[in-house]
Amino acid sequence: MKIVIGEVMHETNTFSNVPTTRELFELWEWARGDEIVSAHAGVRDFLGGMVDGARQRGIEVVGAFAANAYPAGTITKETFDSLQDELLSGIANAGKVDAICLSLHGAGVAEGVDDLEGALLKAVRQQVGYDIPLIVTLDLHGNITDEMIQQADILLGVHLYPHTDCYERGLEAVQLAEKMVKGELAPRMHRVKLPLIVPTSTTNLSPAKDINEVCYKWEREPGMVDCAFFHGFPYTDIPELGVTVVAVSNGDEELAKRAAEDVASLIWEKRMEFEPQVLSPREGLEMAKAATKFPVVLNETSDNPGGGTPGDGTYLLRAMLEADLQDACFGFIYDPEVAALAHEKGVGATIEVQLGGKTDNLHGEPITLTAYVKALTDGKFITSSPMGKGSPVDLGKSVRLQANGVDILVCSVKTQVLDEQVFLLHGIDVTQFKIVSLKSSQHFRASFEPLSAQIITVDSPGLTTLRFQSFDYKRLNRPVHPLDPVPAGS
Repeated sequence: MKIVIGEVMHETNTFSNVPTTRELFELWEWARGDEIVSAHAGVRDFLGGMVDGARQRGIEVVGAFAANAYPAGTITKETFDSLQDELLSGIANAGKVDAICLSLHGAGVAEGVDDLEGALLKAVRQQVGYDIPLIVTLDLHGNITDEMIQQADILLGVHLYPHTDCYERGLEAVQLAEKMVKGELAPRMHRVKLPLIVPTSTTNLSPAKDINEVCYKWEREPGMVDCAFFHGFPYTDIPELGVTVVAVSNGDEELAKRAAEDVASLIWEKRMEFEPQVLSPREGLEMAKAATKFPVVLNETSDNPGGGTPGDGTYLLRAMLEADLQDACFGFIYDPEVAALAHEKGVGATIEVQLGGKTDNLHGEPITLTAYVKALTDGKFITSSPMGKGSPVDLGKSVRLQANGVDILVCSVKTQVLDEQVFLLHGIDVTQFKIVSLKSSQHFRASFEPLSAQIITVDSPGLTTLRFQSFDYKRLNRPVHPLDPVPAGS
């Protein structure tokens, strides 16, 4: 048996003013053929699971095309055309295969293409037909459409946020592909769409945890294959934005329908439980300063590069610099200009800079700062988080600055902080600090929950704020909770 694997991964924040170009994809991944297989083998991501799953089962695995860009604004038409052409060419070059396994996101948007994943899947089907099994893994923040359901045989969503089960979904994709090829599986999918958008909600806490438990219960039913709660990506202004449930059964359409409707009913009952308690940076810092056990981790959810923000927001860092702190660190702010200046002046220098706030006017003004250059690095390390463990990271020229009792990391490539490696790279052991601040919504929890005494989420103006009312949704199908009153039975 032979399978071909591929990936086009992008979570599009349509409110961002930074268009997503081919260059942004190439910064992270733009790979073809065998290099995909070698790069992902043993890595805890979707493609890693597919590669290892195929090898474990004695299945030949061939890479088609893999592209991955960090979340930002709408993908340009030229870039989308290149992504589609590369994927189709890669599948064609793989020759005769028994199944296709693709890693997509579910919240991709390009110029003129609201449903990137649906469009790619339709193009693949037009090339290979509908007889060959096509299994797709998706992020739980996908906005799942009917087009995706119609074009794929199986959609597999990660259950966990932080996404520590991507590898397992990749393994499962190959397992199910093999069953389809052998004639042991005839998948039937059912999707339920809710008039609901929810904030980024970790799955180790209620209410998302409770909903997942019901999904797992349905998965234990005879004849069920998968049942996934897709949270949706609330920062994508498209008509199909929102929460969905996708259930997959083996040949029993009615069973899949019952499962999806049951889980969707529970989500709707619990919709008010998703309402967040929002703290400002100053309020969060007051709580952290009053703590008696350390470290306390403050996550700046409103400037989460993992959701398409610029990563150079200054609200939390400014509050820290004004708070008379000691044993505090901030990792990290994206500012290649400041990082380059620090590398030019060298360790031991004192520099005067305008730090952050350079991408837009939403995430705070630049901070006028006099800082001591404590350490310089190349920004390279290996991910240790259970999410993506083994993946290489290159943040470019990076620096550890010191000012007003705060150690500040500045890097040249934007990303959210997943684990403590960027701190360790610069000589900071986070367990020895009282306050550790970072930019992320939930993924950081996979590594930092075991290390921290307390986690405090702070919010401020930003492209991933929890205050949905601050966004000017123009295309979203309305009414939708919590923006509007939603009539019963909608």
